[in-house]
Amino acid sequence: MLEVRGIAGGYGAGDVLHGIDLRIPAGQGLALIGPNGAGKSTLLAALTGTLPVRRGGVVLNGTDVSGWPSHRIVAHGVALVPEGRRIFAPFTVADNLRLGAVTRRGPLRQRFDYVYALFPRLAERRGQRAGTLSGGEQQMLAIGRALMSSPRVLLLDEPFLGLAPLVVDGIEAALARLREEGLTMLLVEQKLDIALQFAERACVMTKGRIVLEDDAAALRARPDIDQLYWA
Repeated sequence: MLEVRGIAGGYGAGDVLHGIDLRIPAGQGLALIGPNGAGKSTLLAALTGTLPVRRGGVVLNGTDVSGWPSHRIVAHGVALVPEGRRIFAPFTVADNLRLGAVTRRGPLRQRFDYVYALFPRLAERRGQRAGTLSGGEQQMLAIGRALMSSPRVLLLDEPFLGLAPLVVDGIEAALARLREEGLTMLLVEQKLDIALQFAERACVMTKGRIVLEDDAAALRARPDIDQLYWA
């Protein structure tokens, strides 16, 4: 579903990404782990078209989307849940969700019903201003907004950051349901325990390079995984 072929890019004159290769089959999940500054969020920016790719390419469901503008990539099936949620605080929950469907045409009732069924708390607060929600509810809203575009691939940038354990459990359950329904996912995460239980496979990224990729179970069993993670 998503293939990254040797991409390089960065901000200004230098590269942050150095020949990144990734492949996620349809319906599977891949966890991308690494310390701060490894280039994980930069990679997501490249996949969503907000960071130009200098070399290499990005292929989505057989179509090379390299160089496409962000709105076209979203319309083709990629949605991002950004780090820090980035909801529109003065707008209501329903309005935030509606903004996630900007690339869709026709009635949105089915998409609203789908998101509200996944996150009943949002249904209860649909008329409430997003800025008054709790941190966990705002994260649910950020995920729900991304789902409004009916994505084929969902990119999640540290969705559990700063959340209480009980809220983390609820969001993990929602993501597990999406996985069961066949949604392809790429999770960027710093916490090894969360990342390695999320996906079939995981990659370790440091200094803009993928230094290791393996089955999540195999990575959990490696005695040197902590040293690789912090290299």
